[in-house]
Amino acid sequence: MSQYVTPPPDFSPRKPTMKVPPGAWDTQIHLFGPADKYPFDPESPYVSDEVSAEHAIAMQDALGLARSVIVSGGGYGLDYQHLVHTLEQYPDRFRGVIFPSAQTDDKELARLHALGVRGVRFVSKRRAKNLPLIQPEVAARVKQFDWPVHFYPHGPDLLEYADALLALDSDLIVLDHFASIPAEGGTDQPAFRKLLEMIDTGRVWVKLSGPMRCTREEPPYPSVTPLARALVAHAPERMLWASDWPHVNMVGRTMPNDGDLLDLLADWAPDEAVRERILVTNPEHLYGR
Repeated sequence: MSQYVTPPPDFSPRKPTMKVPPGAWDTQIHLFGPADKYPFDPESPYVSDEVSAEHAIAMQDALGLARSVIVSGGGYGLDYQHLVHTLEQYPDRFRGVIFPSAQTDDKELARLHALGVRGVRFVSKRRAKNLPLIQPEVAARVKQFDWPVHFYPHGPDLLEYADALLALDSDLIVLDHFASIPAEGGTDQPAFRKLLEMIDTGRVWVKLSGPMRCTREEPPYPSVTPLARALVAHAPERMLWASDWPHVNMVGRTMPNDGDLLDLLADWAPDEAVRERILVTNPEHLYGR
């Protein structure tokens, strides 16, 4: 399988102009490398230059963030050893989310929980072939640790997966990157209406993250703004923020500065108390325990 090299992020994020509350979280980043120690999955569509924990901490400090959730990179497939080793080194700065494998039994889950893992992630069948689809039995087993189940749809296919997600034995379901709903379709499209219905169950959270995953527009991704504002107005207690740093799969597109991305939240959620809920209270509930 051919693999393209994803471009590096902007390693000089500017300081956000908005006030970032103490204890703020970034609920999704990825780390990679060095490749000679942590080789990429042959089935991954991409490879990346090294993006280290030290780079991530520098980014956190520049943005005024206290902690981040490392989602084991799709470039590693089901191998989460890079994540494990990072959690061992920096337990106070990071939590983790893994792609589970057949070897992730209860004993392994308990070990991972002690290290700081706080969730599993699945993808839709239109995502990378080296990543797991929804596994109800895994979702049921991680409930004993109060782990969220994360899901990354593709395009409008939330409509296809909503029933399967709500059928899971889980009270904590997190949808990545605005549930990947095409922003140009606006707030009246069926997938967005379905998303609001799912949120109203009280079991579903949404990451206000990766606006470039919902549109081909350049920053500041104006077609995403109505979706973000509608979600914040509908259920601020179910919203999270994430940078999605270092922004893989951005070949041929403008690499965003993460200070600019964080400042988008001030436009999406103008109320300072609401932003504190999104950046601090909500992620503490899911990942801080």
